[in-house]
Amino acid sequence: MPSKLFVFSLVLFFAPALLAEEDRTVSYFRDVRPIFQANCQGCHQPAKQGGDYVMTDFEKLIAGGESGGAAIVAGKPDESYLIELITPDEGKAEMPKGKKPLADADRQTLALWISQGAKDDTPASTRPTIDHDHPPVYSLPPVLTSIEYSPDGSMLAVSGYHEVLLQKADGSGVAQRLVGMSERIESARFSPDGERLVVAGGSPGRLGELQMWDVESGELTYSLPVSYDTIYGANWSPDGKQVSVGCGDNTVRVFNAETGDQVLFNGAHEDWALDTTFSVDGSHLVSVSRDMTMKLYEVKTERFIDNITSITPGALKGGIAAVMRHPTEDQLLIGGADGIPKIYKMFREKDRKIGDDFNLIRAFPALPGRVFDVAFSPDASLVAACSSNDQTGEIHLFNTADGKLLRQMAAQQGAVYSIAFSPDGQQLASVGFDGVVRINLVKDGTLVRQFSAVPLAAPAAAAN
Repeated sequence: MPSKLFVFSLVLFFAPALLAEEDRTVSYFRDVRPIFQANCQGCHQPAKQGGDYVMTDFEKLIAGGESGGAAIVAGKPDESYLIELITPDEGKAEMPKGKKPLADADRQTLALWISQGAKDDTPASTRPTIDHDHPPVYSLPPVLTSIEYSPDGSMLAVSGYHEVLLQKADGSGVAQRLVGMSERIESARFSPDGERLVVAGGSPGRLGELQMWDVESGELTYSLPVSYDTIYGANWSPDGKQVSVGCGDNTVRVFNAETGDQVLFNGAHEDWALDTTFSVDGSHLVSVSRDMTMKLYEVKTERFIDNITSITPGALKGGIAAVMRHPTEDQLLIGGADGIPKIYKMFREKDRKIGDDFNLIRAFPALPGRVFDVAFSPDASLVAACSSNDQTGEIHLFNTADGKLLRQMAAQQGAVYSIAFSPDGQQLASVGFDGVVRINLVKDGTLVRQFSAVPLAAPAAAAN
């Protein structure tokens, strides 16, 4: 840890720059908060209080953590413990822990903000009211965008507002409420062993966030800021060592699941990347996007390899929202704006020619509207797809081998956004616009169970 004399010297060193900027008023909400959000809040929030220090609440931010000293002393950057923690010594700083020191410009901004009185100018309408200690209170069910069975079939991970709810699959209640910083949850996926849950989401236009949770304890392992917008399509490598996401900044990324270190970054897409999946051996990654393409990457080298779908203009009619790999083969099931589920080969076996769609194996009968999710059954004998069309939704079940429509499942009251087969392949869970979890039998489509995904407050309690 740098000495107080060293920190004081650093403040003096920055003094000319601070004086030169004395006409610049630093805003906590506009200038300081984004620095904390990008570098600090993932480890210092109510769900994960590193050093007993919470940086998402302004009063706790000022007070400090387990050290006992004030983190921020208004008007006195040289007496603020936070400045000491972020000041590098021989190229290393104590905070952010395990990461590169903050940029000089960011440290100057923080010091100038403190010297100007460390004022909180956060608009009242944007102050956080929901966190791990204050979970959401629902008077009406929220729109649900993701559902996933645990590998043993005992739980369902269901998206909520600011949280993922681990519901008991038999509908008997909520086992865990995993409340993080992200307002919008786009996907939640269990690790192959069922011990962890990776969550992709964010606060639209402000933050993308990757969360890693311990399923048994319900504790947040880590939270990573990813880009400036919501992230999508989290998925696990087959060995459980890596996780992938697509991003609203058009990039695709892979992270070490244990440490959170980024190991792949690629910007080949021209629009939002909405879903991802790994090859059977984990050596390659596939992503789909609103730009009407499905792309292939080599994970080790981070290289873009191929456009799996046709690149002929007009060959695809609309963006692709979802992709799922065959359970045992490198085949890809996709669905999107044209309403037609399709299966593609992952790897090209002959040279590309303009106008070809060589990797296409099969196209299924179209659903009405847009397809939002697709799923292979565990034995890959069946394909399911769900859609949204004029505020109504449908779920169709197909035979994989010949592409024939087997049945239309009893669907949601409104758009259907996510579906999942149970591990034994006998049930299909679905969620969507009306906020209700529905479980249907695969063999005949019978609705066997339905329940609200979230705990609903009594009307009187909601009014308070």
